[in-house]
Amino acid sequence: MKRYTTFEEIDRDLKYLRLKSQIDLEEVKLGLTRSKETISETFSPVNLIANTVGSILKKAFVLKVVNKFIGSKSGK
Repeated sequence: MKRYTTFEEIDRDLKYLRLKSQIDLEEVKLGLTRSKETISETFSPVNLIANTVGSILKKAFVLKVVNKFIGSKSGK
């Protein structure tokens, strides 16, 4: 534990701690703003549609490849 010898030392440390607290609060606010923007982008209608269409196309492609592979195996 730090020992203070003057009130000026105490005042200086209190001022430092208040400023540090304000900085930490602003960093939290910025983090929340960034998180909100990321969530908004992720769940935007355009991204949701693009992801859905991409997923459907991927599954259709895989099914076509599997069917082609299975069809060529059963034909022999």
